[in-house]
Amino acid sequence: MFDTVCSFPLSSDLFAQAIHPSEPVLALGLSSGHVQTLRLPPVGDEDVDEGSPAKNGFGQIETAWRTRRHKDSCRTVAFSTDGTSLYSAGTDGLLKAAATETGQVESKIAIPPLDTCVYLPIDAPSLIHALSPQTLLLATDSSALHLYDLRANHFSKSTPSQTYHPHDDYISSLTPLPPSEASTSGFSKQWISTGGTTLAVTDLRRGVLVQSEDQEEELMSSVFVGGLGARGTSKGEKVLVGGGSGVLTLWERGVWDDQDERIVVDKSPGGGESLDVMALLPEDVGQGGKVVAIGLGDGSVKFAKLGVNKVVAEIQHHDHEGVVSLGFDVCGRMISGGGEIIKVWHEAEPVIEQEINGATKRKLDNDDDEEDGDEDGWVDEDSEEEKTKKRRKKRKRGKGKDKNGGPFVAAISGLN
Repeated sequence: MFDTVCSFPLSSDLFAQAIHPSEPVLALGLSSGHVQTLRLPPVGDEDVDEGSPAKNGFGQIETAWRTRRHKDSCRTVAFSTDGTSLYSAGTDGLLKAAATETGQVESKIAIPPLDTCVYLPIDAPSLIHALSPQTLLLATDSSALHLYDLRANHFSKSTPSQTYHPHDDYISSLTPLPPSEASTSGFSKQWISTGGTTLAVTDLRRGVLVQSEDQEEELMSSVFVGGLGARGTSKGEKVLVGGGSGVLTLWERGVWDDQDERIVVDKSPGGGESLDVMALLPEDVGQGGKVVAIGLGDGSVKFAKLGVNKVVAEIQHHDHEGVVSLGFDVCGRMISGGGEIIKVWHEAEPVIEQEINGATKRKLDNDDDEEDGDEDGWVDEDSEEEKTKKRRKKRKRGKGKDKNGGPFVAAISGLN
């Protein structure tokens, strides 16, 4: 479904990533306390000559700026709704707002401690989310959910305007629900959160509305999916929740007592891998239908198609480290992160298979590969496999460190 076109090494473990809402820009929060922004090559730039690799989004990933923003690890990052500000929070107990373009800090506040007593330990942040131009949500390890009032993307006060406790454990995911048709602002006022073994619905002004029954497993991630087929009492809107044992549960919007469907994403013996992060494929990406990308604790990314409710594809981000971040940029590229690496993926060209004389053959999409096929442009599976082995050997021989010792610039090249 996707082919990797770039791997970008990091100086320390990735804790969080945020994708700009309207530009090919990526922000990273690292275990070292550094915050880093990367600029990806645009797609379809009118100023780029036709035929240039950059016309199709192939080019270089460059670091726009990088700084040690927090004394300890940077736990979470998020862009403002218009993308002009970047928020970051770390285990040093600070929440900062910086200009996206330059990285210059514009305002900062202290995260409320575990109690009013300032001598108690810091309540480490787990998530940030810009709900609207006026509201920033900050979740913590103690299950606190702080609401901050923003003015011009800055903190208007040093203390939160509201604090809720939707769970008894740290908040692992936060997903806004789309605004109602009667909304005048166009921004969400309610959101889903997961924490411990429960799901909760919280309202901007009314606080925690619903908490689900105990699901008897840790809930790790969530994503909202609309536009599904409406039938019976279903309105075609569901929240998908990833569990700690490899099971994806589907919840009908408005029916929060318990799940109504399940998809087993990982069937590993002794219990599946945790479903740590999820992202819905954009409508113009993929082969149609609603498909969710799921990052697992074993470093794989699996794709579950709704309707048929099954896993339809799988790729590998990392052999040893789990996937901690996953999303799609404004150009439709998938970006996965985990360990000390970021990967950028392009949608793979479809492969057409056909049985010819009892053997499975594959139709080549690239005319340059015609010499490996027969007179009709079909190629044997075995010859493709041999070509793959040769490419792997070539890649292994070419591995090595940057001998120049200069700053790393990753190149995004065309697909093989």
